[in-house]
Amino acid sequence: MTQKNDIRLDRRGFLGLAAGGAALAAAGAVRGETIKTSAKIVIIGAGAGGTSLANRLVARLDGAEITLIDPRKAHLYQPGLSLVAAGLKPAGYVVSDTKDWLPTGVTLVQEAAAEIDPEAQTVSTSGGTTLDYDFLVVAPGLVLDHDAIEGFSLDMVGQNGIGALYAGPEYAARTWQAAQKFTEEGGTGLFTRPETEMKCAGAPLKHTFLIEDLARKAGTRSKMEVRYAAPQGGLFGVPIVAEKVRMIFGERGIETSMKHTLKSIDAGAKRATFETADGLQDMDYDYIHIIPPQRAPEVIRQSGLSWADKWTDQGWVECDKFTLRHLRYDSIWALGDVAGVPKGKTAASVKWQVPVVEDGIVSAISGTDPTERYNGYTSCPMITRVGRAMLIEFDYNNDLVPSFPGVIAPLEELWISWLMKEVALKATYNAMLRGRA
Repeated sequence: MTQKNDIRLDRRGFLGLAAGGAALAAAGAVRGETIKTSAKIVIIGAGAGGTSLANRLVARLDGAEITLIDPRKAHLYQPGLSLVAAGLKPAGYVVSDTKDWLPTGVTLVQEAAAEIDPEAQTVSTSGGTTLDYDFLVVAPGLVLDHDAIEGFSLDMVGQNGIGALYAGPEYAARTWQAAQKFTEEGGTGLFTRPETEMKCAGAPLKHTFLIEDLARKAGTRSKMEVRYAAPQGGLFGVPIVAEKVRMIFGERGIETSMKHTLKSIDAGAKRATFETADGLQDMDYDYIHIIPPQRAPEVIRQSGLSWADKWTDQGWVECDKFTLRHLRYDSIWALGDVAGVPKGKTAASVKWQVPVVEDGIVSAISGTDPTERYNGYTSCPMITRVGRAMLIEFDYNNDLVPSFPGVIAPLEELWISWLMKEVALKATYNAMLRGRA
């Protein structure tokens, strides 16, 4: 689709498309018959995956004892953090009450999972409660390892040119404080990403694009150097997308330092140190955006559920990449960020993973063979400027799998893709939480 065609699809057309998407979501909520069971199901994590699955299982299973374990009172709409960190949304935009999304029939234990015994089939909580289960779903999200960046701590965010939007809504808002000053005064901006697997690998690029664009709009772009520094050799895991990003970077004068891993910062001197193939390299900055290494929670890593031969420093759950069922414990499934699969650390991935886990559990209860499979679907509305984005969707094979072929071209910067991110995505996400998408 050309940009000219994109303009022809006016707001009414977009709203029609969004309504069609909502109808598809509602249709997708139609599932098999209700099954009577007394099965005990424990879900660790009340984030996007755990909450959505709980809603679907309540509708599907009559008599099941479903328990969610999560200490957090607030539910975070994490796809919105990049908008908060660019001053486009307030911090409250991403915050809601966890309990508000849960249906009658689900017990919420607001404590942390402290121990998992997959042999005894029990989960113990930080408050001393021990729950036994017939089926367990581990969906606790991941841990941001800020301590891995020497010299950095979260209390620095928003000061001395330091940003870190991943840490939550408060820190995303503080990130904008630091980034806004950079857009007004100029200087050198360093935008980083970690060496580990990470949630929404497009987020570092989005923040880079947005801050650079806001500087252009402020008329200060000529006073700054914008540099993207990353440990990887490419700008994105899908080669055709990486090449498109490289081209846009070139057009907009965004420099790159690839195979650079952030190791430490000196906040007073405003200096960052990177590990490279040639040794340590220092870079001065006026603004730096830090995304730390990301790992599975310690309870997962200590439970014997992690892969033993890959991602050993990160601890992702060992599971079949198509069924998400644990390879050694057939009463356990992984869901969301913690799943040890090649793709899938986005909310859009969770949308497609949840029906697979639901089908696996229901099939195990009913004694039938599961039919749902997860193909690695991952979606990234890649914001390239305020009002423009590329809707990137791909699978395990790095094949582009657009949801709206002929309507939204995945590698073009379109305003409709921006609206899908800025307007329609949250409604779809909320429907997912309710088990309706």
